Amino acid sequence: MRVAVCQLNSRDDRARNLAVARSLLERAAEGGAELAVLPEYVDFLGRSTDVPKPEPVDGEFGAFFATAARELGIWVHAGSFHEIGPDQDRTYNTSLVFAPDGTLAATYRKIHLYDVEIAGRVSYQESRTVAPGAETVVTAVNDIPVGLSICYDLRFPELYRSLAVAGAKVLVVPAAFMMHTGRDHWEVLLRARAIENQCYVLAAGQLGDHEPGRTCFGRSMIIDPWGTVLAQAPDTVGVVIADLDLERLETIRAELPSLANRRL
Repeated sequence: MRVAVCQLNSRDDRARNLAVARSLLERAAEGGAELAVLPEYVDFLGRSTDVPKPEPVDGEFGAFFATAARELGIWVHAGSFHEIGPDQDRTYNTSLVFAPDGTLAATYRKIHLYDVEIAGRVSYQESRTVAPGAETVVTAVNDIPVGLSICYDLRFPELYRSLAVAGAKVLVVPAAFMMHTGRDHWEVLLRARAIENQCYVLAAGQLGDHEPGRTCFGRSMIIDPWGTVLAQAPDTVGVVIADLDLERLETIRAELPSLANRRL
């Protein structure tokens, strides 16, 4: 299966962000991709006071990407957006996956929330405005089991192991990874998740400045089950494409059967 990861610099202009996302999906389709992945909060990254009103899964955001999937004839992982949450103070950080006919194939709500205090550098409490999801999700894309996650989930290996045990062969990570951690941890963690779970990893990141005090690392990439980086985006808005070889995945799992040998 040919896949694409799309790298954006979403800001506080939602209409522009969606237009850029659509153009990148078109480039992915033109490149032969059967699945294209967008980053976390693809439609808006700006001041919290200006965040768009949260929507249901079948709201304007969902309709926009359902239409894109149908018109382009590809699978679309629409990064994530602010879904209506369990109460008026909190949303869900939610990923939607659309089939080539525009139907909604999967919904995943981010489980691990980014609550971090680094003196003088970072103060971010995602749980103040976002409620955690509670369910892991593996969905079939062209009959290939794909496990879903979002950004900060990447630091919790038990999530990815549960996805692999549930049958996932591809792991998807839409993200807005901070620059100060991304430069040291992003690639290392992505490759670790690929190696330890013997899965392909598709990581689509936000890039650059988005608001005062928030800069994202970018470097979107596609990694094979051996931990080899097959494709990596440069530091610009764009698309990178690679082919997933599922026979190679099965060979790796057969020759180094770490998943089969696990004791816990």
